[in-house]
Amino acid sequence: MNSIFDTDSPEILQMKKERAELELLFDIARTFDKHVELRTALGPLLRLLEMRAGLTWGMVTLLDRATGLLKIEEAYGLSAEEKDRGVYRLGEGLVGRVFETGMAVVISDLSKETHFLNRAKNRAREDMVGLSWYCVPIRSGGGVIGTLCAERRIQEEDKQAQMAWDKAFLEKVSSIIADSAKLRERIMEEQFRFRENHAMRDENRNNLDQGGRIATGSAIIGTGNAMRRVYEMLMQVAPSDATVLITGESGTGKELVAAELHRLSRRSQAPLVRINCAALPESIIESELFGHERGAFTGAVSQRKGRFELANGGTIFLDEIGELSPQVQVKLLRVLQERELERVGGTATIKVDVRLIAATNRNLEAEVKAGRFREDLYYRLDVFPLHIPPLRERKSDIILLADHFAEKYAKKNNKLIRRISTPAIDLLSSYSWPGNVRELENCIERAVILSTDTVIHSYNLPPSLQSAISTNTQPTTTLEAALSRLEKELIIEALKISHGNMTASARSLGISERQMGLRVRHYGINWRSFRITKM
Repeated sequence: MNSIFDTDSPEILQMKKERAELELLFDIARTFDKHVELRTALGPLLRLLEMRAGLTWGMVTLLDRATGLLKIEEAYGLSAEEKDRGVYRLGEGLVGRVFETGMAVVISDLSKETHFLNRAKNRAREDMVGLSWYCVPIRSGGGVIGTLCAERRIQEEDKQAQMAWDKAFLEKVSSIIADSAKLRERIMEEQFRFRENHAMRDENRNNLDQGGRIATGSAIIGTGNAMRRVYEMLMQVAPSDATVLITGESGTGKELVAAELHRLSRRSQAPLVRINCAALPESIIESELFGHERGAFTGAVSQRKGRFELANGGTIFLDEIGELSPQVQVKLLRVLQERELERVGGTATIKVDVRLIAATNRNLEAEVKAGRFREDLYYRLDVFPLHIPPLRERKSDIILLADHFAEKYAKKNNKLIRRISTPAIDLLSSYSWPGNVRELENCIERAVILSTDTVIHSYNLPPSLQSAISTNTQPTTTLEAALSRLEKELIIEALKISHGNMTASARSLGISERQMGLRVRHYGINWRSFRITKM
């Protein structure tokens, strides 16, 4: 791909370079006037960088103010899944460092840079040999709001001049992005979590007076595209009284979604009554749901209201509804159709005003075909289906969830957890999570308990995560190999913390400088790469 440096006329080289640069900057500035949406403006901008300037794999990250994380807003050539993986904590990796320090980073050979996380594109190291990589801050209003990154493969003889030009040019482009008043307004508007924006509009439209109840207080965590679609549908159905059928694998958080539907509804001040249909024996489930009269059966010494009566005016949540027996299914269908019930052993008809939310990890359509679930009840429940994606389909949320659980259980166990190490993040991101969010929560709780130095390391995580598949490594069976991996990880962590200071790293590990030097050479660790270079 040609660079705007390319020319065969030495006498007018400088003039042509300056003219080409000005024309490109003008076209970039004009791009923002042509597009209304932020993403549609950034796409053509990054395309111009590649086609006209030869800067490939351009990427813009912006701060999500709701989560405090850096997320890829647009990246040229990356798939939607790769973009979802591009989530960075402040100070994490090169992108997080640029945002935190406000200083540009220029890498001469990307394959040798240990701080490069390689998270979004996940390329092999040999594919990055000789690549120059740049990341500059996007400043606005006296602070940093995001980063602009790109890369180029340069011939060695032209490298220093080209790298200097690339850095200066990208800084000019970032200034155009930040100085666009229209874009700056869109950035501020779009940084708030999707569901909160919709909730605020819903609050204004319906003139609700719960003091910000809709906009805040949600227990659901996730900012990826999969969860954004869930938020959008949740916001559409929450104000209504429609029956909602929540589907998804075990551990995905269906009960949290049910609670959020109730919290955002007009029934939020009334009770939310939960019942797990799989947790109760068939002999008492009918009594639990609809209540019973005194003497209705052995042990019924007094009249008792059922869950539907207790939820009157509010919401009832039936979890694992696919486990109901055919007899109970018939009675439930009547409640949904007529909004009335009879207690077990009674004859009086009781009117109830409830909203039903049901959840299941079964495929109810298949259950209907197999004759295990009533077809008419299924269609009564399936008024508004809401599917919760498994955790393996929302990889970009794993780090966010892990941080949340680390903070939660650190507080619960009265421990200080400052961060999750990079190797641990790699393990969490590569694991398939068959148990979904519940399994992730259990793993982080265990890791918090095992941590001894305010950091969650990979060896604090359960052995099930540390497999050859999840880590992309060959399995080892020797103690020596396991100890070597642990020793190397501890040395790298110490060098990261001390920014490449060998003396400080040796002191923190409790070894001599000579021992530190021998181990660094043994493992082939480039300690100089951990130094922070001011650009």
